[in-house]
Parts: sequence; C-alpha cells; structure tokens
Amino acid sequence: MTSHFDELVRRTAERLGARQRGAVVVGALRGDQSALHGADPGTLFEIGSVTKTFTALALAQLTVRGVVGLHQPLRDLLPSDIPAPERAGQAITLAHLACHTSGLPRLPKGLLPRGLFRSDPYAGCTGELMLDGLRRTRLRSVPGTRFRYSNLGAGLLGLALARHTGTDYDALVQAEVCRPLGMTDTRVVLDPARTARLAGGHSRTGRPRPPWHLAALAGAGGLHSTVPDLLTLARAQIGPAPEELAEAIALTRTTAHRINARAASHPGWTSAHLPRGRQRILFHTGGTGGYRSLLAVAPEHRAAVVILNASTRPVDRPGLDLLAQIIGSGPGPGPGPEPVPAATGV
Repeated sequence: MTSHFDELVRRTAERLGARQRGAVVVGALRGDQSALHGADPGTLFEIGSVTKTFTALALAQLTVRGVVGLHQPLRDLLPSDIPAPERAGQAITLAHLACHTSGLPRLPKGLLPRGLFRSDPYAGCTGELMLDGLRRTRLRSVPGTRFRYSNLGAGLLGLALARHTGTDYDALVQAEVCRPLGMTDTRVVLDPARTARLAGGHSRTGRPRPPWHLAALAGAGGLHSTVPDLLTLARAQIGPAPEELAEAIALTRTTAHRINARAASHPGWTSAHLPRGRQRILFHTGGTGGYRSLLAVAPEHRAAVVILNASTRPVDRPGLDLLAQIIGSGPGPGPGPEPVPAATGV
C-alpha cells in the first residue's frame, strides 16, 4: 500500500513534470522512510548553488582537523602578491566567505560584460582572472556586518581551500564530503559514463540549453549530482551524522549571521522558520543556464526534500511546500533571501 508520505512526493514530481520539458526528480526523507519519484534516479543534473553546501562542509571539515581556521583571514591562503581587500581595517575571513558577509560583489571583477550573456558565461573565469580581479575590488560593506550574496566569495573559498591543500576543488569535495558519505555521483567533471546520464537542460519555455562550466568559480556552483546522492547528504544533516562528519556538520549549524527577523545565513545554508509553528529548516537553492535545484532539511523533524530539475522553472516553492506537508505544518515559507537571477545564475 502506498503511504501518504510517498503519495505527497509522487504528486509533487508529477506536477512539476507535467508543466515542462526536461527531466525532474523529487526525493524526500522522513525519519527512516524515503521516497523518490520522477525520472530515473541515476539521472545527473547541474546543481548550481547547492554546491555551496559542499564547499562550506569542506571548510568545516578542514577546520575541525586544524588545517585552516574558520576565522582565519582569507589573505593567509592567497599568493603573497594578491592583496585581499579590506574595509574599515576589517579583513575577510573564511567564515565571512561561507556566510556571504565578506562584502565582496556578487561576481568577479573582469567577468562583466565580457562573459555574462554568453551561453556558458563562467567558462573563462580562471583562477588568475579571479585573483587578479581582487586587486581592483572594493568591498560593498565591512566584512562580518552585512549579508550580501556573493558567488565570487564562495568561488574564492573553494579555490583557496583547494590550493591550500594542494589539490583542485573537485578532488577536495571528493575527499572531504563525498567519500566519507559514500556519494559516488557528485563531482565537477563527469566521465563519459556519467555524461551519458546527464539530463539535458532547458529554458523556462522548453528550449534546450547548453551545460555550464564554472571553471575556477566551481566552489560557487560547479557540481553535478543525483537525487540519491543529495538524499545521502540530507540524511547526514538530519542525523545521526556519521562520526567522521558530525563535528563539522555541528560547526555549520552553530556559525550564523542574522539576515532579518525570519532568516539567518550559515556556512552553506539559509535557515528560516515555517509559518504557524517554530519548525526551523535549512535550505539552499541553485540555478544554472538550464537547471534548478533545491536541498532543504528540517533537522528537528528528521525530514528533508531534494528536487533536481533540468529546466529553469523554479522548484523552491513546490519543494518547501512538500517539506511543510511532510512535517505537518501546512504551506512552506516564502522564497528565501537568495534569488537566482536568470542572467547570472548559480
């Protein structure tokens, strides 16, 4: 017999799939239960800014082991000839990058207008371009004082951590997050077998869209993944967490910057409360040229929702509504503080 929980997930997948071209997969957890509906579970998608959850967890893992410090200045991880911008004498720390409180602009200096409106707008964003652009970057606010969403900040964090540990971003995420959790399909670069499982992206009107390559900005949105892999990450978040990651996950929860009365920014997450109750959820959305994504967890209720969509039709409202229904709280919260502008994505 199909459970009410499974039926909620199935209906969400059917509603999303009926309105568009492009594959969609919806997965959910509630306690020890799980449900998954839509396209083949092995289908890969670009996950856009959900990547930032991985970047932040890698930072937390390295912090727990003493490789870096959460409040260590970014300048410590940069080449000696690259100055990190400051304001009012305040240096950017790694925590500022993870929580979007660095004051950095949304995009790297030098990227506009050359690449923004190309079909693959970030492909030319090399590490040299990002680091050289820091010489000419002026902070929009004093680090640590204001939430300003920055793909540049998240990309710099991923780049700096990878270089500091003598590897690249893809290998960093594999070592710090994916292998400890047994996630086999989450990576930046896809081999031929996984490329064959990548869903083709589509615009809101159903036109095919080419894949994006985030280059050195990969820490902001360069990962591909599947719903089963992201449900594995979600299960670690709702607990009990694997021993190897438990302290790092706890660190991402206790580090926070208040955005407004309803929301706060954590490394890799935005937290908010569902209406008509005190249920706190953590979530992140993502979007690239032909994809949209959502990862949302309710730790106190041991529930989670993942949606991956090979279309630019939004999934945050259907996904948050599904999570609210799963935990019995009615409609979900309004859109979070992180919109995904069509032109810039991630």
